[in-house]
Amino acid sequence: MSAKSVKSSGGKKPASVATNLIAGGGAGMMEALVCHPLDTIKVRMQLSRRARAPGVKRRGFLTTGKDIIKKETPLALYKGLGAVLTGIVPKMAIRFSSYEFYKQLLADSDGKVTSKATFLAGLSAGVTEAVAVVTPMEVVKIRLQGQYHSMSDPLDVPKYRSAPHTFFTVVREEGVGALYRGVSLTALRQGTNQAVNFTAYTQFKQWLQDWQPRYHDKELPSYQTLVIGLVSGAMGPLSNAPIDTIKTRLQKTPAQPGETAISRIVNITSAMFKQEGIPALYKGITPRVMRVAPGQAVTFTVYEFLKEKLENSRLSIAGGKFEE
Repeated sequence: MSAKSVKSSGGKKPASVATNLIAGGGAGMMEALVCHPLDTIKVRMQLSRRARAPGVKRRGFLTTGKDIIKKETPLALYKGLGAVLTGIVPKMAIRFSSYEFYKQLLADSDGKVTSKATFLAGLSAGVTEAVAVVTPMEVVKIRLQGQYHSMSDPLDVPKYRSAPHTFFTVVREEGVGALYRGVSLTALRQGTNQAVNFTAYTQFKQWLQDWQPRYHDKELPSYQTLVIGLVSGAMGPLSNAPIDTIKTRLQKTPAQPGETAISRIVNITSAMFKQEGIPALYKGITPRVMRVAPGQAVTFTVYEFLKEKLENSRLSIAGGKFEE
């Protein structure tokens, strides 16, 4: 099927919600298992408040990763993985299902989808997943990742011991609203991420299909999907790195009495400018790109593979009027 059309070929129905759930969940799980250590390093770099002294080298992602392994064991790189895995299935199901829904709404009468419509569909899908799943998952994940303790020392007991324990501790001590701290920034980050990601991926896919006519109504080979997923995945983080850094700091610490979300965002941003300078807004950009880009490559490749297998199997569940 053409990358810029929602109409199916040969009367084939689109991927159903159940197919999106299974394929998206499997893709997201694989992405998390492969790329989570880089996300932990990114969060630690973003939470670091050390100002650079004259002559002192910048603390890069390799140094940060080595310190985590040395002081807290390699298992520490997977802190917060439980929260990610718990939310990855609904997150990916919502992402792909809502993207298809918005794309069909924005398609013209001939089923064609413009680049602008693709961008808006990706933006809407990103905001939807941020509000529904990503924000609570991020709060729990960041609380776990932000703890400095050795996982090999049984006497070194952290405040947050697991994803469920963190969830209930945050709710008990700070209220349910704390799980949605930073929701506006998370929605902005996810929205811009998916807008850029889906737009770039769709455009690259269309170019490859035009260049290779034999794939005009078929899925591209996995290695090509991997490459365009890698490139499109890198474009989102580069476009919104400051938003992600501010969001991480906002979600790490509890709110003070009487402090509004807007005032916290303003205070965090101004403090970063004054104490650490503009480069602080881009802390963790290297591991973030290294985590998100291959993550999107894995996600698109595994998703397309599983979706095709499910649609061609006898267990395939009927979809709607159009297909992706």
